[in-house]
Amino acid sequence: MRLPVLLLTGLLLCGLLPVAASADGLRVTAVLDGDTLELEDGRRVRLAGIDAAKPPRNADPADGRVWPLAEAATAALADLALGRRVVLHGPAPTDRHGRLLAHLVREDGLWLQSALLVRGLARVHTRPDARAYAAELLAGEETARNAGRGLWRSRVYAVREAADPEEIFRDRDSFQLVEGVVLAVSKSGGEGWLDFGTDWRSDVTVHIGRAAMREVIRAGIDPLSYEGRRVRVRGWITLRNGPMIEITHPEQIERLEREPASAALRRSGADDESWDDDEGEDDLE
Repeated sequence: MRLPVLLLTGLLLCGLLPVAASADGLRVTAVLDGDTLELEDGRRVRLAGIDAAKPPRNADPADGRVWPLAEAATAALADLALGRRVVLHGPAPTDRHGRLLAHLVREDGLWLQSALLVRGLARVHTRPDARAYAAELLAGEETARNAGRGLWRSRVYAVREAADPEEIFRDRDSFQLVEGVVLAVSKSGGEGWLDFGTDWRSDVTVHIGRAAMREVIRAGIDPLSYEGRRVRVRGWITLRNGPMIEITHPEQIERLEREPASAALRRSGADDESWDDDEGEDDLE
């Protein structure tokens, strides 16, 4: 089956600028995990804008446990990139591990981020300094989620329902996608809050700080327009009264005009037993 992966021509139309030293690109000499690789010049590159499936942070490599989704993501990236030439497109900031954050395009035009997303082996995870082409990345993720591919068949990666704060409480200190109807919106001192329940002291809340609010408004979004609407947010679950997601850039919020296919998939109880339900990704950046 041929998956709808975006190619280099589409990226060039979006204005991606190459940052590699050679127009011919650099050869990939090692694949370290599902979204990290090493180039022939010794630089390590983290694929910007996505998180591939990985073992939990507390997993012990010495115990010999197998994490099927993480292994599938690593194998897919190796199949796509190992020994091939790639061109880095940026801007390409460096993360706290010293890795470049970049979009990688193979010599034949294949965009590696898109290839992993449509296979269901990664989720979109943008950040304030690596948020380019979020719309294209989200489209690839949506394709895989609607088809129930890869990690979208596992309960670990299922989109959480904001109406169930107890479940989201159990997901604290992890990156999650959360959907729900915003029951109330408030703004004060340049900050904003989206509440998914009637009691902000225990229900799920989205917080938009002052700097993020400026970015949200610059993107043409009025947070007050979200009241009564179903939205999807993605970010790290923290606890401040109830579960909270901090918005640092507008690409973390999606307004859903109708119930997404992912909700129907959750209700159907779809879950691929070939994937380990205890598996989870965590790559703190």
